[in-house]
Amino acid sequence: MSEQFTRREFLQSACITMGALAVSTTGADKAFAATSTSTPNTSGMPSCDVLIIGSGAAGLRAAVAARKKNPNLSVVVVSKVMPTRSATTMAEGGINGVIDFSEGDSFELHAKDTVKGGDFLVDQDTALKFATYAGAAIHELDYLGMPFSRNAKGEVNKRYAGGASKIRCNFASDKTGHILTHTCLDDALKHGVKFLMDHHMLDLSIENGRCEGVVLRNIRTGDIAPVRAKSVVLATGGYTRVFWNRTSTPFIATGDGAAAVLRAGLVFKDPEMLQFHPTGVCHGGTLITEAARGEGGILLNNQGERFMKRYVPNKMELAPRDIVARSIETEIREGRAFGHDMEAYVLLDVTHLGKEKIMRDLPQIRHIGMLFENMDLVEKPIAIRPTAHYSMGGIHVTSIDTMATPAPGLYAAGEAACVSIHGANRLGGNSLCDATVTGKIAGTNAAEYAAKADFGAGKRLNDLTLKWTSHFKEITGSGKGNVNDMYALREELGAANWYNMGIFRTESKLLELADKHAEFQARYNAIRIPNANPVFNTAYTEYVELGNLLLASRAALMGATARKESRGSHYREDYLKRDDANFLDWKDVVVGQFKIEERKY
Repeated sequence: MSEQFTRREFLQSACITMGALAVSTTGADKAFAATSTSTPNTSGMPSCDVLIIGSGAAGLRAAVAARKKNPNLSVVVVSKVMPTRSATTMAEGGINGVIDFSEGDSFELHAKDTVKGGDFLVDQDTALKFATYAGAAIHELDYLGMPFSRNAKGEVNKRYAGGASKIRCNFASDKTGHILTHTCLDDALKHGVKFLMDHHMLDLSIENGRCEGVVLRNIRTGDIAPVRAKSVVLATGGYTRVFWNRTSTPFIATGDGAAAVLRAGLVFKDPEMLQFHPTGVCHGGTLITEAARGEGGILLNNQGERFMKRYVPNKMELAPRDIVARSIETEIREGRAFGHDMEAYVLLDVTHLGKEKIMRDLPQIRHIGMLFENMDLVEKPIAIRPTAHYSMGGIHVTSIDTMATPAPGLYAAGEAACVSIHGANRLGGNSLCDATVTGKIAGTNAAEYAAKADFGAGKRLNDLTLKWTSHFKEITGSGKGNVNDMYALREELGAANWYNMGIFRTESKLLELADKHAEFQARYNAIRIPNANPVFNTAYTEYVELGNLLLASRAALMGATARKESRGSHYREDYLKRDDANFLDWKDVVVGQFKIEERKY
């Protein structure tokens, strides 16, 4: 591999076609098929041993772990886009993990901060294991050659992150997620992981309670095909695009995994728990990393006041994200912000840090400020407003020890999964270590399962494939319709969710949103795409993604309506108090050594 590894080299050396998964294989595809210990594929249906959906950090770590567990298994990563365009690349601030115990930090403190930050909806045994694994993950990434920023001693550098009692957020400038992605991708290529690029998962097949594979659509050709797999890992990311233009995540974050699980009748846990990052750029929501506040950035209202002293004087800008986001929105609602309506904002000021420090430790957000707001944050404060950022809810996973769902053969990892690490609010810096930790566990256990399993019969998988083939013809075959109807609906869905199920929620707003959702679904069902050409029919791709967003939105709405309390990111103005008696035990939360108490900072 050359030092300048190009997309063309990646496609030629690491990517396969669907033909590699079928009986007839030639060339590189045949060489790939020969690595599999699968029973001969006599059905004619494409198949592989371990199929991973999603190419962010969780998917890449799962793939490497599966290959290391059993190098004789065929391991394939399916992705809608290049791995370097995943949501992981957009994580900026750092990755939490205790690797320095000299100043009193410990795995227990990391776990305690995580439990408290999640407003005690976190399973405490899970948090303790997670904190231990997170420290090991930092050492492993360092060993792999990830170019972390370094302190004067040459050690991995770290900074404060919101809600942390100690400095444990290890970082690579303010491009940590981007650099971590490249490190994980390099490792995947080294271990011979193969990629099925430009493929979109349409559905998940569960037959007799067991996962038997997925239905994929080739975005380039339009071909819809089943893929049998002995085990499947869903690493499809979150669903914060339900807020459409007010989110920091990429356009691919459309909840494909969550929607597929819901259609399959499996559990989608804590869907109402959506995190709003305090600092997105005013126009569009692209992220200004928490590292800016970790390095000493301050928040100012239109009176020039450092207003966080009014809300959490002990933590100021480094309070947990849900608290800072609500504080900013309160300033906006009470008239102490700049601008109006969706253009309202407060200021994030880092000018006092000096150009040298900004250029060394925060170069990416300077670039973002110039790109999206046409201003240089070296010279003046930047306009910011909270933005939807992360999904604490996700596919129900039974244990962090396996990352297995209740359906044998199906695993989930990263933001797509919910194993109760983050509870009602994720701490800054905990997402990247979640992805690397849970991805590795899921891949290891998926490989262990696949080594002993047989392929499912594939009947339901075949039926689902026929259903989706018919669906494409139905939606595109008439030659009628207006694609702008779909884009208008997408914008309206995002705005309705933001105003009614955003940072502040009430019963009346949620009931109003339920009526809107019913209207949106009816309009969605009536939409037709006036293009029957399957080749690069991106309008149909976006149509399917919008359907997934509608489904994830309804799940979040049901959870938000049913949870008549305020907890973490879920803030009900008509139920301001946390209600442990009624809402901590719908599914028992594991309580351990950390006493449940009022969450104060």
